[in-house]
Amino acid sequence: MRTLYHPKTEEIELPTVLYALSDPIRLELLRHVLKCKEMACGEYATDIPKSTMSHHFKVLRESGVMNTRLAGTQRFMSVRKDELDSRFPGLLDAIVRASESN
Repeated sequence: MRTLYHPKTEEIELPTVLYALSDPIRLELLRHVLKCKEMACGEYATDIPKSTMSHHFKVLRESGVMNTRLAGTQRFMSVRKDELDSRFPGLLDAIVRASESN
């Protein structure tokens, strides 16, 4: 079975996180997953092609923003909020607040 790359908490870098969250689609995915705690990859209703969504989820996972849990053929995404808050206190909250005010 293939293992997915998730950086360790101490390996998460601020420029990488900021890059991942600079895309409006990825930022919206973050906000959605934060609200529902965990989401299956195919659960997000959008007109965006599946391959593009897979790319966005991969960027979020490899940047350390999200965790992907494999269960059979399903992939479940969750935000690594506690880990990100320990590494960069208040960053996610500030980004989400700023994005909601736009």
